[in-house]
Amino acid sequence: MAGNTFGEIFKITTFGESHGAAVGVIVDGVTPGIEIDEAYIQKQMDRRKPGQSSVTSPRKEYDIIHILSGVFEGKTTGTPLFVNLYNQDMKPEAYNDIQNSFRPGHADFTYLQKYGIRDHRGSGRASGRETAGRVAGGAIARKLLEHRGVQVLAYTLEIGGIRSQTFDEDAIERNAVRACDPIAGAKMIEKIEQLASIGDSCGGIVECRIRGVMPGLGEPVFDKLDAELAKAMLSIGAVKGIEIGAGFSAASMLGSEHNDEMDSDGFLSNHSGGILGGISTGQEIIFRISVKPTSSISVAQKTLNVNGEEQEIRTIGRHDPCICPRIVPVVEAMACLVLEDLYKRQAANLG
Repeated sequence: MAGNTFGEIFKITTFGESHGAAVGVIVDGVTPGIEIDEAYIQKQMDRRKPGQSSVTSPRKEYDIIHILSGVFEGKTTGTPLFVNLYNQDMKPEAYNDIQNSFRPGHADFTYLQKYGIRDHRGSGRASGRETAGRVAGGAIARKLLEHRGVQVLAYTLEIGGIRSQTFDEDAIERNAVRACDPIAGAKMIEKIEQLASIGDSCGGIVECRIRGVMPGLGEPVFDKLDAELAKAMLSIGAVKGIEIGAGFSAASMLGSEHNDEMDSDGFLSNHSGGILGGISTGQEIIFRISVKPTSSISVAQKTLNVNGEEQEIRTIGRHDPCICPRIVPVVEAMACLVLEDLYKRQAANLG
């Protein structure tokens, strides 16, 4: 089925459904001879898995990875790397009562319109569980980028209207929402728990900073670095928008304010977010994404069934009341995939 592969030279193909037997990824274009083990990938999977705290889904998936090909004696072989994750805590029967109804905010209606058939078990392929394969593939890309001196860091900037006021990198993995401001993070947790108690949800903003990218990365005209990042981020199911550098605030700035002037020491500002003309400047790359409120809520809502009949629906199950905490490693993974692919394309261009 088209649309399941991402990348040109370094590419991934994800597979699996939310309540099927397994999910995973096939990674192709991997540089041979790189030392890597399952523990390295598992670290990133543990950041994405459910059941981490009171503000994530209680579904118990340990997301233990199994590398079935592409690694020999602890090193990548350059052949396709196949990572499998068996689903363990499936409860498809939880969706039996609503299998013929379209849940508001979900892909139920559109998948049926496109394919004439849909997997109603937790959204099937449209479930956020699909991102497990992305994170596994992104971990491989991250390892390759480490050899290039590139660092990718994402974190929660805002949840439910509560915005971080400070930036403490060390605090990100020490709070349940992965906020860069621990004080704001505590308020975010309180907000999520309050909404979860009444069966509702909220969204937020995740910011990503990328350091160490060489200048000159990006392909004109249609494969600009920012365009590739935008496609990567908007391919994540819960993401509804992206801004790079000054982003939408640039609309209210003057050219004399927004332009990043230069002197003998380099750039004097970074309103461009480290990208000019679709090509990296060597500065820190900064972008933000908007994450919609979780669609699965137990608040009663109006909808239609497959016969076009009006009805009321509640989505009962194990869902994240806010997606931001677990989407952070997904954002990092997709950014890593974009960068490693562009590095390889740059090398191909230079011969």
